Amino acid sequence: MTVFGYVRVSTLQQATEGESLETQKKQVLGYAESRGLKLSCEDVFIEKGVSGGAEFKTRPQGARLLESLKDGDTVIFPKLDRGFRNTRDALNTLHDLKERGVSVHSIDLGGDVTGNGVGAIIFTILSAFATFEKDRIATRIKEVKQRRKDEGFYTGGRRGFGFNVVEGVKVPNVEEQKLLNQMKRMKEKGKTVKEIHYWLNDVKNKKLAYSSLRVALSKVSH
Repeated sequence: MTVFGYVRVSTLQQATEGESLETQKKQVLGYAESRGLKLSCEDVFIEKGVSGGAEFKTRPQGARLLESLKDGDTVIFPKLDRGFRNTRDALNTLHDLKERGVSVHSIDLGGDVTGNGVGAIIFTILSAFATFEKDRIATRIKEVKQRRKDEGFYTGGRRGFGFNVVEGVKVPNVEEQKLLNQMKRMKEKGKTVKEIHYWLNDVKNKKLAYSSLRVALSKVSH
């Protein structure tokens, strides 16, 4: 029987500044020692900068761990959310490991969640909460980005034609604003988007993607 540990942080910044991988590793090693399980530092899989939303088998170290596990082995997680933040993946992975004869221990759940009926129930419930929290965070981030966008802040993606981005704020680009005004007047006079596209290429002496021009025109047509 071989005992393995698994620790993870979701961003490279957290790998050095946030939830310390070294702290998680010490927790796993300490737990193993307290339970009389022989776990060496070399058998602790360290996942850096990988989201808990990613399926366990698709993570670099997660995939390596699954390939290493054999009947009778044990794997230890410091916390449930270090292993999973997706309920379906958590339950599927747990079921697969039980079928393979692998014991799964989650320190925050008090130990073995494969051989104990109560532990398995708690595992299921907390997995659902982990998924809920992940979705809630994603919704909150989306709302914040939309609010900042409405307030005129740059939130990523392609820079809007007619604006520069200065310290995270959209600032009118004087030259491009002049072009937008001219394009608007041409459009009002009946010029087609294609005709305006050619005109702009001549003025700027460079190519502008047709789709980008349509976006720019949509902003000045109201």
